[in-house]
Amino acid sequence: MRDPKLTDTAVQAALALRVGWSLKDGMISRTFVFADFVAAMRFVNAVADAAEAADHHPDMDIRYNKVTLALTTHDSGGLTEKDFALAAQADTLSA
Repeated sequence: MRDPKLTDTAVQAALALRVGWSLKDGMISRTFVFADFVAAMRFVNAVADAAEAADHHPDMDIRYNKVTLALTTHDSGGLTEKDFALAAQADTLSA
């Protein structure tokens, strides 16, 4: 069963709660910066575990100590609660 796609108003309200995240091309994204590569990879692995548990997988771009996550729910055709829930987990894991 597909997750319901959020309305534009709901997306803006949810995005307002996610500091550092931005909306572009129907996806929300954020770049996280860490002290070094090892710390960045710890974060990537933690996000991978959370994503696997949620059965919701972000696009990840790793550049030494910077990790950019991009989220959308492809099978729903846009952003859903799943995207914002994983964004919140990533924010917690980055701390």
